[in-house]
Amino acid sequence: MDHPFVIKLPAERPRLEPVPQSDIAEIREMFHQINQRYMVYEPSAYYYTVKRVIDLVMSMTFIIFVMSWLFPIVALLIKLTSKGPVFFIQKRTGYKGLDFDCFKFRTMYMNDEAHIKQASTGDKRITLIGKFLRMTHIDETPQFFNVLLGDMSIVGPRPHMLYHTQYYAKQTPYYNLRHEAQPGMTGMAQIKGYIGEISMERELRKRVQWDIYYLRHRGILLDVKIIFITIGHVFLKVFSIFSKREK
Repeated sequence: MDHPFVIKLPAERPRLEPVPQSDIAEIREMFHQINQRYMVYEPSAYYYTVKRVIDLVMSMTFIIFVMSWLFPIVALLIKLTSKGPVFFIQKRTGYKGLDFDCFKFRTMYMNDEAHIKQASTGDKRITLIGKFLRMTHIDETPQFFNVLLGDMSIVGPRPHMLYHTQYYAKQTPYYNLRHEAQPGMTGMAQIKGYIGEISMERELRKRVQWDIYYLRHRGILLDVKIIFITIGHVFLKVFSIFSKREK
């Protein structure tokens, strides 16, 4: 007769080493920050529909009533002050990480670093008219065509050039989450003062945090608020530029 196979278990279970309380608190805090800062909220279909209608109405209105007379003036000034095309077309990272052609008025002399090096204060590559276009944000107005085509939205995280996307994604945690929304002409980070050249890692992290804040709280009211604050900032900046020249 076969004897049954018996597995003998130890009378006492081995004790697991307790995790220090400080480590547990640190882990809880880490997950708390992830839930609070980095969780992406998915809006309803209604939001996307209304947002697209706003994008179409605003872009078409600006193109018909402003770009129709602004473009010939700016194009003439660019051509008179430097050699090269009127538009500067650059590959940038868009929705879901897909690249697209981003349109701008050309503000620099033709150079080999345009697609890998961002403009900085006192950058010698910037033309005389280019400096004015950048200060007044007129250089970005061709992006209304990107909005019309559906590559961009009026409100959303600002798109970065492909070279910087690859670099920033390695340096900044959760950076790629900002690609969960359509890139915008203006966004949460911009109305908080994070605009233009990125010179410090801390500044980039703040931009990413505000972009992800927008992803978690986005809605029609927030979009409209960002649009009006941006318009106010632009008018104040243009007013300050002309008031300084008069003095």
